[in-house]
Amino acid sequence: MNYSVVRYILGWIMVIEAVFMLLPCIVAIIYGEQQGFAFLWVLLGSALIGCINVIQKPKNMNFYLKEGFVTVALSWILLSIIGCLPFVINNDIPKFTDALFETISGFTTTGATILSDVEALAKCSLFWRSFTHWIGGMGVLVFLLAILPMAGGSHMNLMRAESPGPSVGKLVPKVRHTAIYLYGIYIVLTIIEIIFLLAGKMGFFEAVTTAFGTAGTGGFGIRNDSLISASPYIQWVVTVFMILFGVNFSVYFMLLMGKFKQAFLFEELRVYLGIIFASAVIMFIDMKDIITEVGDCIRHIFFQIGSIMTTTGFSSMDFNQWPDTSKTILVMLMFIGACAGSTGGGIKVSRFIILVKTMLKELNSYLHPRSVKKIKMEGKPLEHETLRATNVYFITFFLIFATSVLLISLEGKGMVTNFTAVSATINNIGPGLELVGPMENFGHFTDFSKYVLMFDMLAGRLELFPLLLLFCPSVWTPKKKLKVEA
Repeated sequence: MNYSVVRYILGWIMVIEAVFMLLPCIVAIIYGEQQGFAFLWVLLGSALIGCINVIQKPKNMNFYLKEGFVTVALSWILLSIIGCLPFVINNDIPKFTDALFETISGFTTTGATILSDVEALAKCSLFWRSFTHWIGGMGVLVFLLAILPMAGGSHMNLMRAESPGPSVGKLVPKVRHTAIYLYGIYIVLTIIEIIFLLAGKMGFFEAVTTAFGTAGTGGFGIRNDSLISASPYIQWVVTVFMILFGVNFSVYFMLLMGKFKQAFLFEELRVYLGIIFASAVIMFIDMKDIITEVGDCIRHIFFQIGSIMTTTGFSSMDFNQWPDTSKTILVMLMFIGACAGSTGGGIKVSRFIILVKTMLKELNSYLHPRSVKKIKMEGKPLEHETLRATNVYFITFFLIFATSVLLISLEGKGMVTNFTAVSATINNIGPGLELVGPMENFGHFTDFSKYVLMFDMLAGRLELFPLLLLFCPSVWTPKKKLKVEA
């Protein structure tokens, strides 16, 4: 383990978070809020400790996948601990466990909240709460890759550990340039959404925070009713951008490069859109007698499908009151999630494509034992390593899921509440059903259950294994040197 480079990167994380905290300080100045001083004190402390750790660059900047996974996991934990301190200091969320839950939910773009009255928070706290979504959506390590020169394959080891999906590739030859392109696309799409929201007469502050929640597919809003009271135009704008941010960013890069045919024939994109429209048709048939106005029915269905499948978590109405068939579809979409390489969570569409193709190949092998058939994705044969990693991911995911449901069930809450609470956190969605529905919150859980759900949020965002590696003793135990006898 190259501890010096891990410490160096964590130092940079603290410096970057300090820079990000300048924004809520500015918001506090604009609105004349005393709560902004909490962000200032944390900013100064984080910057000071961070600078001490980065002032001397390690001689050896190379590190491998193990270091990459550990660094990413520690970075997200450190980000969340520092990020929650202003809430505790300014008394907006005085209890540390609750503040940490809210901040982890923000950075992991989950959107699950312990707050019953969001509107009671100071503007600077509301801004930081939504801004954590935007930071976590693309990943702070991806941002770091864009500004920090590193040696060899170290860039790729960091990106592989943080980026969502079964595999990570480079858009351009240099990983650093890939990170710059990704953030460029991310920023431009966010700005475009803000412009559209402003065109719908939404206030500037609300437009910015809503765009942060949409871009990061997080779902924190500044109103207690999420977007239920928003105009149909605003709901349609948010719906479109939720779906856009759930698309693999490689598609946007292809469009920028003029590869239109390749972009629109992208297999994962076609399946992703197909699932959205197929779900909408079934839900419309199920809901047409509940919401009699056709236009309203279509709007709410597409909004909630987009919100749940992209794991954003905004609400246009209380879907907890919808028929069982529609609610079942929404729960299924929680697990499917968005595309790999997007800001969305969930298991990812590409993994389900691989799973179905693997199943079909296995069935074919029973019918034609001597046939040799390669599983292809986007027209290219998949390596055995990718198939193995996908299968292991599914096994690990459902083991963590089952264990988490069992642990929080000790509280004695209903099965639907427990099942969807874990579904909503490990898939980074936010709202579930019943006691964790869109009009409810997670504040009624005990501290023990909250820490279980916090683990699920981090595990889901980091694709499970970076966080699990922290619990492996061999990661921290130095290798023993072999003695050579004369």
